[in-house]
Amino acid sequence: MIAFTFVALMVLVFLAIPVAAVMGVLALTLNFVFTDMPLWRALGEVSWGAFTEYTLLAIPLYILLGEIFLRTGIAEEMYTALSKWVSWLPGGLMHANIASCTLFSATSGSSVATAATIGTLAIPQQKKYGYNERLFLGSIAAGGTLGILLPPSINMIIYGVLTNSSIPQLYLAAIVPGLVMAAIFALTILVQSSVFNDTEVRITATWGERMASLKNLVPPLIICVVIIGSIYAGIATPTESAALGVLAVLALAAFRRKLGVQVMLSAFENTMRTTGMIMLIIVFAYFLNFVLSGAGLSGSINALMSNLGLSPLWTLLAVIAFYVVLGCFMETLSMMIATIPIVAPIVFMAGFDPVWFGVTMMILVELAMITPPIGINLYVVQGIRTSGGIGDVIVGALPFVLAMFAMLALLVLFPGMTRVFL
Repeated sequence: MIAFTFVALMVLVFLAIPVAAVMGVLALTLNFVFTDMPLWRALGEVSWGAFTEYTLLAIPLYILLGEIFLRTGIAEEMYTALSKWVSWLPGGLMHANIASCTLFSATSGSSVATAATIGTLAIPQQKKYGYNERLFLGSIAAGGTLGILLPPSINMIIYGVLTNSSIPQLYLAAIVPGLVMAAIFALTILVQSSVFNDTEVRITATWGERMASLKNLVPPLIICVVIIGSIYAGIATPTESAALGVLAVLALAAFRRKLGVQVMLSAFENTMRTTGMIMLIIVFAYFLNFVLSGAGLSGSINALMSNLGLSPLWTLLAVIAFYVVLGCFMETLSMMIATIPIVAPIVFMAGFDPVWFGVTMMILVELAMITPPIGINLYVVQGIRTSGGIGDVIVGALPFVLAMFAMLALLVLFPGMTRVFL
């Protein structure tokens, strides 16, 4: 049954069927092949349960926040300000890409939104200043993944719901690893630019210009403080903090006189499109989990892992290898929802902390977002370009794939970095 499920999943993925449909078809196939129970009749109840999950209400709110953030010019001013502070380093504006992704991630909660927003602002600068195109594109694709590691992370909310873990604790645990990951990305750019002696034209700015640009960093910092601060001050839940973040960005946009009707209509339209896609994936992933449990696959996998008699470390390494391979072929949100209910109990039984594994899981999901052939951030960045093939983005992202493996090693060796603020 395990082999049949894996082969069927790979076949459906390679047929380029939409992800939600893949999980729905797979669930129905497993139901009819491996059990006589009419599990498909529970689809309505499963859908209702997913749509009425209060915590998931944060998803459309964070998407709307990011849309307004981009369309009112706050993101562009943030990128310009950061470029004046970090572009003197070897690698120049690529450091601005990472820094902007880091700051934007602390407001958006979405990796795709982060990559799309910063990519829209940064890619026109690549040819203008003569940067190594592949590495420049890779820095945007990789930097965008920080959106699901740094709080407020949509994927972290989903992990918390699936494992019944504290979302505020997950957010606190991810802060230090998220900043360390951003630093490793910056180090990757420094090493790459120094080794290959890149000849990009670096943007220069006087100290006066740098100090003057700091005012453009205030709006994203305000939004970040409102979202994260309201959670830990006990004022709001993670879902309520998302609503407060939307109110904060609306107030900032209105104060800047950029809150026009067309801006809001475009933001609402894109929010509804993205939310509809995500919720459809969530519904069919929940249904697939229901069928897997009803057909006995979850129990079979747990029994298989138990019979292998692996040590805790080897169990963890097996899980990491599983996600590295699966992430190459499966969209990340559906991968999380379809596998965490099965994998997480195995990891917890091996003695690993659920909060620590949540951070580790986010890095594995980040890795999946920049590994071909399904790495979604690769296609987001490619979609912004006006010329060239996807191969340029893939090659450019490879050094950052190695950086993520280094981050995973650091988390395994120094798990205490997730407990700094707990």
